[in-house]
Amino acid sequence: MTISLAPIADSWPFLLRAAGVTLIISVLSMILGFVIGVVVGSLRTYGGRFLDIVLGFYVDTMRAVPLLVILVWIYFAFPLLAGRSIDVTTAAIAGLGIHLGAYMAETIRAGLTSVRKGQMSAALAVGMSRTQAIRHIILPQAIIRMLPALGSLFVFAVKDSAIASVIPVPELLRQTQVVAGNTYRPFELYTAAMLIYFLLCFPVARGVDMVYRRVAHLGSS
Repeated sequence: MTISLAPIADSWPFLLRAAGVTLIISVLSMILGFVIGVVVGSLRTYGGRFLDIVLGFYVDTMRAVPLLVILVWIYFAFPLLAGRSIDVTTAAIAGLGIHLGAYMAETIRAGLTSVRKGQMSAALAVGMSRTQAIRHIILPQAIIRMLPALGSLFVFAVKDSAIASVIPVPELLRQTQVVAGNTYRPFELYTAAMLIYFLLCFPVARGVDMVYRRVAHLGSS
């Protein structure tokens, strides 16, 4: 087998734009998933038995249904309920974010429960509300403790963005398939795509690890 870099050289602007779409989808779905995770995790921990059951159903559902099915449902089925079409990129961000949020919620709930209960009692004793105590005392410590797990989830968000190619979002994998089909050079192009995914994910994993090593002592209590 001969290896030719000409298809990559000829199509790199096209692939670079696709990598940019992948990055945008990944970052926005991370933000959405993190917001959902903080809200759901906090309410499950401190919101009482009823909210724990209701939100627990959401978490269990998202973890039981494949991400591919969620993306397809949001893009093809949800518009039938809403009565209007949905942009493919919006559908990808929503699906990835809602799915990621379930895992974020469990990670954050574990982090919140790892902080000693006496800190909540002390905060309430000095006049803080429960919301203020969570926001200013409990959650900052919990997030520091959760950094390694959150870093892994962020990496998963980047990798899972490739699944959005089925609906079809013009992200890296989808556009690589297009170029590979036109040039008949799948080995070079899919190898290049794999390297690009690595270059996107590796700095996230190493960056979170470096930050955690610097601030880990702040999460001790």
